[in-house]
Amino acid sequence: MKFADILRRLDAYPRTLDDFSVRTVGGAAVTIVSTTIIGFLIFLEFSTYMRPTLNEELFVDTTRGHKLRINLDVTLHNLGCNYISLDAMDSSGDTHLRVDHDIFKHRLDLQGKPLSEMEPIKEIVAVSPANKNSSCGSCYGAEYNATHCCNTCEDVLEAYRLRKWNVQVDKIEQCKGKYQRNDDDAFKEGCRIQGHLEVNRMAGSFHFAPGKSFSIRQFHIHDFQFTNVKLSHTINHLSFGEKIKFAKTHPLDGLRVEVPESKGEMFNYYLKIVPTLYVRESDGAPIYTNQFSVTRYRKDLTDKERGMPGIFFSYELSPLMVKYAEKHITFGHFATNCCSIIGGVFTVAGILAVILNNSWEVIQSKLELGKLS
Repeated sequence: MKFADILRRLDAYPRTLDDFSVRTVGGAAVTIVSTTIIGFLIFLEFSTYMRPTLNEELFVDTTRGHKLRINLDVTLHNLGCNYISLDAMDSSGDTHLRVDHDIFKHRLDLQGKPLSEMEPIKEIVAVSPANKNSSCGSCYGAEYNATHCCNTCEDVLEAYRLRKWNVQVDKIEQCKGKYQRNDDDAFKEGCRIQGHLEVNRMAGSFHFAPGKSFSIRQFHIHDFQFTNVKLSHTINHLSFGEKIKFAKTHPLDGLRVEVPESKGEMFNYYLKIVPTLYVRESDGAPIYTNQFSVTRYRKDLTDKERGMPGIFFSYELSPLMVKYAEKHITFGHFATNCCSIIGGVFTVAGILAVILNNSWEVIQSKLELGKLS
């Protein structure tokens, strides 16, 4: 027996002679439809193969060495930049008054257009410069001992605040040429606050409020003449890290809050932050960022409610971290899926073709016998 005859016996796909095969219109229709379906499914599989998939994993967050970066871009439409203070604090009691971590204020008109002739205002930390003069400045009766000196305007104002006294700035020698402002001008402009700040990685808060901020005996106070302030605002952007399109890293972007009239209101945003790790397949470099959900609350202070007019953001960090990792499908997996598509569709199509052909033959035989009613 020849070797070729032995190989022929192993043929699992014997051909049927053309004389014994019957081609029908129904079979042709099934073939066209099944081929179209196969082509469409293989195209979808190829698209999935070319695009990396995203695997999600949840585990306990053990990264404590990173600072929490707060990116913010907020517009207050009816309050001037010189009358807004941005303050931040965390649960450890670390308070930062008038934060200057790359925060800039842009003056706007009441229509929201920037004042082109004005440069952005950089926030300044409330730290008094070192005294280069040996003379001791007067505190105008607010000194707490005989050696207490007030060599700068800030020293005098702080001494008066500790005494809880009102101060006439125009009568203080150290303040001449400074603080020449009228709170009536506070509502003639708007302000856009942009930038970022880095805080300790723990629960905390930050807020925008009218007036100069200071602390007296662990109380946080803002010095402002008016309690009825129109705090219409737009959150152009707020995130805690890098922005990822598919994740909820910036759910408040574009939120606009309108206040119809000037009255004392307190806007509270309670944020639940979930640390997030994103690993891209292209470079493998991890990106540490944060997602967050938000609950909003609005308090009317005209009904003798306790509080301070302003926009307050309080945040807490979740102990769990979400990891997103890009993963590319292997070519073997792609080839296996393509073979499954071809074999499965052709098998189902063959069954349908047999059913259609048998049904058509039964109908034809009954038509010939005249038994089809």
